[in-house]
Amino acid sequence: MEGKSIIHMDQDAFFVSVEIRKNPELLGKPVIVGGGSDRGVVTSCSYEARKFGVHAAMPGRSARLLCPQAIFVRGNMDDYSKASHEITEIIAQRVPLFEKASIDEHYIDMTGMDKFFGCMKFASELRQTIIKEMRLPISFGLSVNKTVAKVVTNECKPNGELEIPFPKVRPFLNPLSVHKIPGIGQATYKKLSEMGVRKIETLAQIPQELMYKILGEHGTSLWQKANGIDLSPVVPYRERKSIGTQTTFENDSMDIHKMKSILTGMVTNLTFELRSQQKLTACITVTIRYSNFETVTQQARIPYTALDSFLIAKAHDLFKKLYSKRMMLRLIGVKLSHLVSGFEQIGLYHTSEEEYDLYQAMDKVRQSYGVESVVKACIVKQPEKDANGKVVKYNPRLKKTSDKEEEKKKSRIRTFINSDVSQTNKLSDN
Repeated sequence: MEGKSIIHMDQDAFFVSVEIRKNPELLGKPVIVGGGSDRGVVTSCSYEARKFGVHAAMPGRSARLLCPQAIFVRGNMDDYSKASHEITEIIAQRVPLFEKASIDEHYIDMTGMDKFFGCMKFASELRQTIIKEMRLPISFGLSVNKTVAKVVTNECKPNGELEIPFPKVRPFLNPLSVHKIPGIGQATYKKLSEMGVRKIETLAQIPQELMYKILGEHGTSLWQKANGIDLSPVVPYRERKSIGTQTTFENDSMDIHKMKSILTGMVTNLTFELRSQQKLTACITVTIRYSNFETVTQQARIPYTALDSFLIAKAHDLFKKLYSKRMMLRLIGVKLSHLVSGFEQIGLYHTSEEEYDLYQAMDKVRQSYGVESVVKACIVKQPEKDANGKVVKYNPRLKKTSDKEEEKKKSRIRTFINSDVSQTNKLSDN
């Protein structure tokens, strides 16, 4: 372990940083991505907002109470994914081995490269390259393994860089709170605190066998990390194997027509993304969550495809099988998995050439004017009608509704990109 050189690179408040790059006026202000509605959840927040106690995964209502002056931004996952991909490309061109741990962090194995150039100098130059080309802040930690490198990065954030060589690992870790160890959540931290274990040094001195008796394999893993031991390798970057989207409703609903319309919109967005990346899917999964938080899923294996009509029909069929209780729903989601590179075979599975030409034409419009520039008619809101049932015509002379009212009327679908590696299911950033 002494001879290892592992770099952990992590974007600083990644989603917020991308929003600031788009709108420099947000710089230095308490910015919160997501959580705009009472039932929304904070996805990311600026360091100015964190001073008020706001953090990722916090309910939007709580964040608003803690920081009333915060600026809430809806966020755009497409922008974040694009920036993440560009950063990955910069790293891939310059390092021998790297692992993309999440949308905003990478591990780089530079073991053995000291004989050619200093690892710290290389990491610093790589960081400056990313900052210059992407105009986004990034921090890194360099140490003997992935765990220590990640802790080092978190300690030098924001916009910092730090190296902790092998002889300094234990002196560096000992005074830190056990909460700093990756993998310790609120429940584990509470249990350790009740035992009087609040510092990493205390945890490292507990016999390994005792930790196993208390927390099982997880206890053993935490003891090793507290002692600066982590033998996990840097896993080469792999393409994602699934994409998914989900939405939580403002108010729980039993409107089946509404559910099917939302499913249609979700599948349409996902298939557009598949075709844009020249991918096909062989498995579709639908998830629903009842108002009592009971969550159920169902999936179906299908012939490889990226066509809207086939996948929409499958999604509706799965939803019909899933929704077996006369209860309100609070969440609905769709995931396409078993992805492979390829193109649709025209003529197979009852797909006509005209239908495929239609999808290509729609995709060109979306690429030029945005993913919501062309949508299925069934997901468009019905026109307003008066008391006599007649359609109310638009009158530009009438006073426009307020931005808040208009925002509530818009139906948006939040898309989250998943990975086949469980540890990379990170929806928030540090």
